[in-house]
Amino acid sequence: MIEALQFDFMRNALMAGVLVSIACGVIGSFVVINRIVFISGGIAHAAYGGIGLGYFFGFNPVLGAILFSVASALAMGIVQRKTQQRTDTIIGVIWAIGMAIGIILVDLTEGYKTDLMSYLFGSILAVPFSDLLIMLALDSVIVILTVLFYKELLAISFDETFAKVMNVPVDAIYLTLMSLIALTVVMMMRVVGLIMVIALLTMPAAISSLFVKDMKKMMGLASLLGMVFTTSGLWLSYWLNLTSGATIILVAGATYLLSLTLQPLMRLTHSTAGIKRKAPQSALKRTKH
Repeated sequence: MIEALQFDFMRNALMAGVLVSIACGVIGSFVVINRIVFISGGIAHAAYGGIGLGYFFGFNPVLGAILFSVASALAMGIVQRKTQQRTDTIIGVIWAIGMAIGIILVDLTEGYKTDLMSYLFGSILAVPFSDLLIMLALDSVIVILTVLFYKELLAISFDETFAKVMNVPVDAIYLTLMSLIALTVVMMMRVVGLIMVIALLTMPAAISSLFVKDMKKMMGLASLLGMVFTTSGLWLSYWLNLTSGATIILVAGATYLLSLTLQPLMRLTHSTAGIKRKAPQSALKRTKH
């Protein structure tokens, strides 16, 4: 792996993994806490419309995905909160419309689309330096907005009713969260592809939630896990000659399943340790009596 770092594409891939992991750790934690994984999947697939938009009009598809995913996220959020329709139905409709628009626009675009599959299935090894700059800008926006509205985001995540009583603009904060999810989805698009975005967005945060309860610690641990998953997945794909995005997801998935197994054992260990600590005290009391 060390010798591979002499190549620009490998250094770009590692940097992309780090940048994406930060966004995944921060926003993925809110996605898991709010239980809106399905909405995140809808945004991810609707973003394909923006890719088609970029191809059709001849500009960077990533910029098109940003515009389309944010618009789709806001539409999902507004319709979900302002209408009585079923949330899953609304998400499915916007999901399908976004994908359909992208497919049609790509069909109408002349010429061969060389890197189209990289947006669907990811191609972290093909991330150019220009995309790294876009990722850095998106990361900055995500982190700054999260810091500015952290208390409000926390309030609507744990007790929306109390947030309304405290005059928190719940709808506006919720739409801000949806927009941040959209930006995170666009960042992950080149790493694991739109098809597997949900997995990388949620698994590091889901693993973190098993072991820590403090939100800030959860974000930090999830970001660190994301970096471990992307780096180790990248190394395994290089060593075994496998697809990078899928390998990263398999590493994350295997770790999540292992965490589910270890958590009960850790609870049992802590409980046993607690009983042992209490036992001498109880014995001492009996002795005194």
